[in-house]
Amino acid sequence: MTETTTLHELRPGSRAARMALPRAIDALKQLATEYGVCTRPVLLRRTDLATGQTEVIDLPCGATRDDKCPACAKRAKRLRQVQIREGWHRSDEPTPGPEPATDAQRALIELRAHYELGRAQAELASQWDQVADLEQAIAEVEEVIAAEGLRGRIAPPHHNDDQSDEGPARRIRSTRRRQDVPDLPRRRVEPRTVGRVYAAPDGATFQPSMWLTLTLDSYGPIHGVRRASSGKAIPCVCRRLHADDDPVIGTPVDPAAYDYRRAAWDAVHFPRLLDRFWQNLRRAEGWNIQYAGCVEPQRRLAPHAHFAIRGTIPRALLAKVARATYHQVWWPPADKLAYRPDNPPAWNADRGAWVDPDTGLPLATWADVLDTLDDEPAHVIAFGEQVKAKGVIAGSRDTDRTIGYITKYLTKSVADCHAGITDAQRAHADRLWRQLRVTPCSDRCANWLLYGVQPKNAQGKLRPGNCKGKVHQRSTLGIGGRRILISRDWSGKTLADHRADAHAWVKALLGISADSATADPVDAASDERAPVAWEIARPDDPDVPPVEHRLLRAVAQRVQRRQQLDAARQRAGTGPPGLAPAGGGAAHG
Repeated sequence: MTETTTLHELRPGSRAARMALPRAIDALKQLATEYGVCTRPVLLRRTDLATGQTEVIDLPCGATRDDKCPACAKRAKRLRQVQIREGWHRSDEPTPGPEPATDAQRALIELRAHYELGRAQAELASQWDQVADLEQAIAEVEEVIAAEGLRGRIAPPHHNDDQSDEGPARRIRSTRRRQDVPDLPRRRVEPRTVGRVYAAPDGATFQPSMWLTLTLDSYGPIHGVRRASSGKAIPCVCRRLHADDDPVIGTPVDPAAYDYRRAAWDAVHFPRLLDRFWQNLRRAEGWNIQYAGCVEPQRRLAPHAHFAIRGTIPRALLAKVARATYHQVWWPPADKLAYRPDNPPAWNADRGAWVDPDTGLPLATWADVLDTLDDEPAHVIAFGEQVKAKGVIAGSRDTDRTIGYITKYLTKSVADCHAGITDAQRAHADRLWRQLRVTPCSDRCANWLLYGVQPKNAQGKLRPGNCKGKVHQRSTLGIGGRRILISRDWSGKTLADHRADAHAWVKALLGISADSATADPVDAASDERAPVAWEIARPDDPDVPPVEHRLLRAVAQRVQRRQQLDAARQRAGTGPPGLAPAGGGAAHG
């Protein structure tokens, strides 16, 4: 056939006509995704130990990426949005201080103090039998202290001199600030997380927050869409005006001059730089600044971060702290490969070391190389000049738009955030990935062998150029850490707490008590929970229905629950906690 044949022109009953029909299993999975049903659940078998009755339960897989499970990824993204929204414009402290110890707890600590004094006196008098008895008594009283509800340990455990193993001495590097960065003010950090309250001339008060974007430095000219402050389009560095869909957007103007090595090293160590930034900002501003943000790649594939900040900070201080923040990597020099990946060093089992493939001489060990380092680090990572900061008022349209922008690519892998659709974009990603494959990611990375250095704790299973670290994978492009970064006192809740809040809201709206919604059965005679046992079930077990049957049941249950919840919401006229009324589907999971 010389012309394209449409579906209407296909011969009825032909193979082409049958192949053009939609697949039933795909339609079922699509319907399940629309109703928020996990399409690859984890099978659990629940057994009532009193009656012997078993039940197979589908537990959602909890994936956070669309390519694995769209329903679970959407639910996780919505939960993160709830967490960011609840902590962003708080006017009170999210985490209350610890309660004072009770009299019983204070008495136990006093007893522990007497035991500690007795042990010190017995040790000083070389009464080792009493030392052993007191150590046993100390262990028993510490168990009682932990059972009383005190958080943390009273004191570290004792170590005998004959059992102590201090290991190698810790290497100390100079903490003196570099001369090429500005100095920062250093204040005592106040124990508060709430920002400043502003008063208007009419007496109204408001407490704004901020949105911040941090980017890395340039590694070479990049094709991009550029506009002046007035909004007028200006030529790119290649002297052309690019459209938004230009196939060269995000690629280097001169790939040969683009510094892929520094780009790879910066991507690997970007999390350390962010940690140092928040440390410096808190010390310079003088209060415990809270943040929630996401790390994602730019069009040029370099990582950058978007943050929601509670409270306001002067933009000049943000820019100054960004310019003064850096992270030094004190590793052996890795400027040039000493061995090619196709001809790496060999493991010598007799020597227990990696040796040169030609001479058989062992490579320098990690400790020996560190002893010869001078005062210059192997790499220094710093932010670029571009720091974007914007104020956001609680309840404004910018709030929801910014939260959506922060979590825009949360359900995608790093490589899929800006998937290459042209040869130039794919080639740019491939060049960066090839550099990341030979970039060391830690002191135990197998790639150190390519630079003539045996990594820390070297062993024969290492494969130079094939380290298992996430930063070396094609799907991460160097961003191997956590994509979502949320400070400890942001909302005062974990994701499990936010999920429990949504479930409690649904139960309250439907009039379901917490006791009646529990999964564990209750023994009517003793009014206690009947003992149950949980175990992993296999898809080929006799009591496990086919996945299609389970999906059909889950879809039907979800339709019924959604109808009940929608009717209850219409009667109450409310929405789930932390979400707009249109986002009520978050609580269906």
